[in-house]
Amino acid sequence: MLNPVTQTFADHLRARLPTAAFRDITPNYLQEPRGILHGQAGLVVAPGDTAETASVIAAAADARVPVVPYAGGTGLVGGQIMPDGSLPLVLSMERMTAIRALHPTENVIVAEAGAVLATVQQAAEDADRLFPLSLASEGSARIGGLLGTNAGGVNVLRYGNMRDLTLGLEAVLPDGSVWHGLRRLRKDNTGYDLRNLLIGAEGTLGVVTAAALRLLPRPARTGTALLVVPDPRAALNLLNASLHQIGDGVSAFELIAGQSLHFLAETMPQIRLPFAQPPDWLVLIDLGLAADQDPQRKLETLFAETHDAGLVSDGLIAQSQTQRQEFWTMRESIPEANRRIGSISSHDISLPLSLIPDFIRLCAETLARLGDYRTNCFGHLGDGNLHYNVYPLPGQTRAERLPEKPAVIRAVHDLVTAMEGSISAEHGIGRIKAADLVRYGDPAKLAAMRAIKAALDPVGIMNPGAVLTPDAP
Repeated sequence: MLNPVTQTFADHLRARLPTAAFRDITPNYLQEPRGILHGQAGLVVAPGDTAETASVIAAAADARVPVVPYAGGTGLVGGQIMPDGSLPLVLSMERMTAIRALHPTENVIVAEAGAVLATVQQAAEDADRLFPLSLASEGSARIGGLLGTNAGGVNVLRYGNMRDLTLGLEAVLPDGSVWHGLRRLRKDNTGYDLRNLLIGAEGTLGVVTAAALRLLPRPARTGTALLVVPDPRAALNLLNASLHQIGDGVSAFELIAGQSLHFLAETMPQIRLPFAQPPDWLVLIDLGLAADQDPQRKLETLFAETHDAGLVSDGLIAQSQTQRQEFWTMRESIPEANRRIGSISSHDISLPLSLIPDFIRLCAETLARLGDYRTNCFGHLGDGNLHYNVYPLPGQTRAERLPEKPAVIRAVHDLVTAMEGSISAEHGIGRIKAADLVRYGDPAKLAAMRAIKAALDPVGIMNPGAVLTPDAP
């Protein structure tokens, strides 16, 4: 049984930590971007270093007070807020923002958990290196939260997700002990891999305080194209043609439904759109090449050959960095346009690549049997991750269709599972998907997860209710 934050507990922490570590309980600590859940807090503490973090966790363990780790607050599955249960302590990493070290010859940067992704990207660029993780919230998402959810983004096709970009971690475990795993090694086979266990655990097994992250050489030349394809099957064939012709120079390959452009035109008219009449399907391709390779020529050759094969009907190749940025601004604005329209339900899913076209067709047929909806499907086709979102018809409000949400979610997730996909590709489980994990998760895996949680956090103070529901098998 967990205990709420009390005045006695708060006074105990105030005696151990500097005044700068305490924050007012403002709304930003109690909300998540979609407004689905609303949190609570008895105290917000922002430690300034690992020792202070360990002190807070040790005190919470002794008092059996729940701890909710909070990074940038951009998570989309409610892992950063606790809506019910004993009044928790919110542990914000906002003061731990240092770039502790940069090793260009090793291609390693060491950043604290509160460092904003854009800051890490800039530090890498200043050293003529690349930290390739890129996503729409990179101006506010923090390293700790990105590690907690094993974030992906647009460049996973080439560079992998957060787990692939992490060499070592420093973390405070649920008893307040510090794991000094901040190593810069590519090879380290000394037993169980705690690094990969903590990445993706969403703060349920401990709090990451710093990470040693991989850097890459910056591509000397870049190229970007928007290509019109007749359907998702053609987009998949275009992906294979791109990889065959260009190889690992393909950094990103994004599938965009024309509905995305309609939503942008409706809600964000300041975003410049590439076509006067949005096509049904688009692909955004991004290349990063060596100095002796010409991205413009490669994209022109790709267009010519795939056009002849009937895979592409039209397209634009960026003629400048400004135009390239316009293409990407359009892509990264889609989630905000979706939010302004207001979905009945949003789905972050992944599927075997070859089954994605069939899924898109079958899911539309499945939803049509439930009612009349608009859908917007877009995402990282290169790594099989789709954002499949369901909306009311024009003239209808989200509120009046919201009672249908459980049935829509069930239909989409049932189909994803039947097609050997995942109900969470890059956003995590959090609290919003915890019950779905019980429904669709492998029983043996869930039992192992419960055993790991019980072993590392026997009191259950770390982010209770996230990932695993209290009654999960």
